[in-house]
Amino acid sequence: MAVGNSTFPEMNPVNGFSLGTSFADVKGANPSQPTRDDITVMMFPDTSTVAGVFTQNAFCAAPVLICRENLKNNIRILVTNSGNANACTGDQGLADAQAINQKVADLIDVNVDQVLPFSTGVIGEHLPTDRILNALPDAINNLSEDNWDAAGRAIMTTDTRPKGASRKIEYQGQVINITGISKGAGMIKPNMATMLGYVATDAQVEKGLLQKLLAEGVEKSFNRITVDGDTSTNDSCVLVATGTSIEVNENNSELFELFTSALNDVLLEIAKAIVADGEGATKLVSVVVENAESSKEALRVAYSVAQSPLVKTALFASDPNWGRIVAAIGYAGVQGLDVSKIDVYLGDVLIVASGGRAESYVEEAGAKVMSEQEIEIRINLRRGDSQETVWTTDLSYDYVKINAEYRS
Repeated sequence: MAVGNSTFPEMNPVNGFSLGTSFADVKGANPSQPTRDDITVMMFPDTSTVAGVFTQNAFCAAPVLICRENLKNNIRILVTNSGNANACTGDQGLADAQAINQKVADLIDVNVDQVLPFSTGVIGEHLPTDRILNALPDAINNLSEDNWDAAGRAIMTTDTRPKGASRKIEYQGQVINITGISKGAGMIKPNMATMLGYVATDAQVEKGLLQKLLAEGVEKSFNRITVDGDTSTNDSCVLVATGTSIEVNENNSELFELFTSALNDVLLEIAKAIVADGEGATKLVSVVVENAESSKEALRVAYSVAQSPLVKTALFASDPNWGRIVAAIGYAGVQGLDVSKIDVYLGDVLIVASGGRAESYVEEAGAKVMSEQEIEIRINLRRGDSQETVWTTDLSYDYVKINAEYRS
């Protein structure tokens, strides 16, 4: 069972942001799996501004191509299917995504270029477009500001539970809500955002500033997680500001700081929830690299450790095999690294001091830390002032099983 709390958190509705779901049987009938909704429509007013970041995978999916093009418009609708990625599907994939956009636009009476499409699931198969088109009216009929839970479940693929977070800001007698959901459990090293992430606020935020806030927030959240080092073809994260509450801008420093902090909290919470639900994960692991020469160097070392199959399997086995950690540090490619200065901690336990086994270290202390569900590996390079944290998981038998059986 994956680590973390399986209870969906209390989600504050965002004024003007509605969500509806329906069932299209996107993957095709599978008697071994209970059916759940797999279509999600999100609608918001024309006062809204929308920002987005997308995968850097060269084989980006058809909906990603359309989103990048449409994002310059006054977006009103987001439509998502789970169960099929619509990636590596050529011209037919683009035509299928556009057909879905057109149907939604006709049903809600907006322009087709005001719709952003999203897909997640198996790569290389064409969408069952007719089934999706037939399911869209039900999703639209179900639109409600209270449907965050239902939407969080409808966007899932191999996830074991929905992922969400919410914050409320009270400022001078007015309220701003920020609420978001995400999905993802495998093929996770976003290198931009997440598998799929949707965050909405009822604040008024100018589009350029909204894009800046999303990019900066994603850099410290979704760009700091890895389950298996794979960047998906479909990674997308969208931030919508409905403009139905007070304005947030950089001129009001107090409100701006409150808003930025709350937004970053939501982004980090739903990013870490993806790692905690990593396929077959039993542990949530933070790899902290401190006193590096630069942020880039700190991340290089952190990802080298976080993505090492040998480190991850040791974590699964609760085996304090610290030699695997120092080996991963050593092959991270840091130029001029003086290993005689490096300290490594498991939790509060010093295991490596000045590049060698700490005299105070005993195996029982390391094993105790490794047996916990949440573990911190802290690496002090003693080279500079930069620090970064990456979140990852262990690597279990179930990860192999889940991914081996993914298409069955």
